[in-house]
Amino acid sequence: MVTLNRIYTRTGDQGKTRLATGEPLDKHHPRVEAYGAVDETNAQLGVCRLHTGEDGWLEAVLARVQNELFDLGADLATPERETKPDYQALRIVASQVERLEKDIDEANAALAPLTSFVLPAGTALSAHLHVARTVCRRAERDATRLAGVEGETVSREAIKYLNRLSDLLFVACRRANGNSAGDVLWQPGATR
Repeated sequence: MVTLNRIYTRTGDQGKTRLATGEPLDKHHPRVEAYGAVDETNAQLGVCRLHTGEDGWLEAVLARVQNELFDLGADLATPERETKPDYQALRIVASQVERLEKDIDEANAALAPLTSFVLPAGTALSAHLHVARTVCRRAERDATRLAGVEGETVSREAIKYLNRLSDLLFVACRRANGNSAGDVLWQPGATR
C-alpha cells in the first residue's frame, strides 16, 4: 500500500528525485526519462478513456492498462540491484504481456486487412489513441536506451510490454474508426 501524506518534498528543487529504492537520481537520468514517458502514456490513455463512449471492451482494456502502467513505472523506478531481504520489487510479468497479445488478436479479428499505412486521423478517440501510441513508442525507446547504459538493467518483460502496448493502441485506433471502416489511409505521393 502506498501512502502519500506529503506531496512536496523539495528534493526536486535541486534537480533530483528518489527511486523506489530511496536512491537519489538526477531528474534527467535515463531511468527517470523512461518511467516519465510511461507516465505520459498513462495520462494520454486517461484522455482516450473520455472518448470510449459505448465501447465497453475498450474502456475495460484501457482501465486495466492504466493500472498496469503504474506497475511498469514501479518496475522501471526499481533498479535490479541488491535490495533489502523483506522488499519485493514489483515487476511486469509474462502474463501481462500475453494478455495484451490476446487483446490485440481480439481487436484485430474484426478489422479489414491493411492496404496502406494508416494516418493518425479519423474519430476523436482514434486520434487520441494515436497520440498515446506515439508516446508509448517513445517510452519503449527510452526503456531500451536505459537498458543499453552500462550498469543499468531493464527487465525483458517491461520492454516487451511497451512493444505490445503500442501494437494494441494501433489496433485500438482502427477499432475506434468503425472497425477500420473510417481509417484514413496514406496515399504515397498524392500531393506532388
